[in-house]
Amino acid sequence: MAKVQFTKMEGIGNDYIYIDATYNKLLLNSEQIQKLSDRNFGIGGDGVIFIRSSVKGDFQMDMYNADGSSSEMCGNGIRCVAKYVYDHGLTSKKNPVIETGAGLLEVDLTVDQNNKVELVSVDMGKPILTPAQIPIKWKNENPILDQNLDIAGQTLKFTAVSMGNPHCVIFVDDPDAFPVREIGPLIENKTELFPRKVNVEFVSLRGKDHLYQRTWERGAGETLACGTGACAVMTAAHLTGRAGKDVRIDLRGGSLRIQWLETGHVLMTGPAKEVFTGTVEI
Repeated sequence: MAKVQFTKMEGIGNDYIYIDATYNKLLLNSEQIQKLSDRNFGIGGDGVIFIRSSVKGDFQMDMYNADGSSSEMCGNGIRCVAKYVYDHGLTSKKNPVIETGAGLLEVDLTVDQNNKVELVSVDMGKPILTPAQIPIKWKNENPILDQNLDIAGQTLKFTAVSMGNPHCVIFVDDPDAFPVREIGPLIENKTELFPRKVNVEFVSLRGKDHLYQRTWERGAGETLACGTGACAVMTAAHLTGRAGKDVRIDLRGGSLRIQWLETGHVLMTGPAKEVFTGTVEI
């Protein structure tokens, strides 16, 4: 068995196990990732993120869900990666470029009086609305806005967005009263519609440009926060006339500011925190 150093980090409650693999090419299999992510028998987290060297950017984020499956992107995860590489002296840049499964993303760091990162803004790129690119199997290639979704004997209205990973956004009266843990996995695994499965957001309005979101994440279940999901929610809310282009989104773990810039790119701003470090035998 090998000993591996790790750092537990969280972005508004969306917690992952971070492993610095910039100096090696450490790989873990699906079973090992599941064991590390187990909240009773492992370290516990929504998954594992490796921080690797990159020839395309300054660093690479290599992400895996708690069930061991790989994922393209995590908005809260990339903020934590940015904090880690700066706070641990791997870079002195305050705008490093991170390579992800969704492409190269530039981040902007805000540091405190101790030169530690407290806020991270991420240029999340342009939302993808073309069904085949999300991907979703649909009757045409027009954006899917407030369309019917039949599930568990009821019809919900959904909007489909990709922020490098697929999202299904559903507006409901009260997400806390909605059966997220029953309906979420049914939609996630509706592969006849979402061939690569899907993240599902259940959303309500709290005021002008103020929304509340619960997320059922593909491969992880319900999480306290989802950054790419928040970007998808803002996109869906604006395109369906529910909100503007600069919104606050409350999640169970905290709040994010999401802006749709004149460039067409979405900017996400929020905190990132280091929880603890340790060594684990694998």
